[in-house]
Amino acid sequence: MKKTKKMVLLSILVAIALVIYLIEAQIPVLFPGVKLGLANSISLVALILLGWKEAFLIMVLRTLLGSIFGGSMSAFMFSIAGGILSNIVMVLLYKYLKNALSLPTISVCGAVFHNVGQLLVAAFIIQDLRIYIYLPVLLISAIVTGYFIGVLAGVLKSRLGKILILK
Repeated sequence: MKKTKKMVLLSILVAIALVIYLIEAQIPVLFPGVKLGLANSISLVALILLGWKEAFLIMVLRTLLGSIFGGSMSAFMFSIAGGILSNIVMVLLYKYLKNALSLPTISVCGAVFHNVGQLLVAAFIIQDLRIYIYLPVLLISAIVTGYFIGVLAGVLKSRLGKILILK
């Protein structure tokens, strides 16, 4: 893919992920830290269609810009920690086990580690590991939302893959 075309595509994907992130931030949550995470579907599609560096770049830019436009420094810390951990897990699973694991399964694993990353930040801030008592609630939400995001990413991948000549 030519550099200019790739840069335009990455910019569009960051913009889409940012808009989704900002809209979703306006939806009230039932439990603290529990949200659908629709913007993560864009990062997952980027991982599959473009590669791990591009997926990581999209996550970092979306998190940074989302925190600037609609969040705070603490929101950034939670999001970036969860995003980094989640992306590392999904990259490794996709690279080594993509033929053995479905996209929803990879997404669920990413969602689980996103929550673990957020709890690491929370434990650091409050200086108490007892925050992990909240982990079962987050794990249940990660399974549900991660599966949904994985299915959505699969649909997006098939649609985008048909219209893009990537390599």
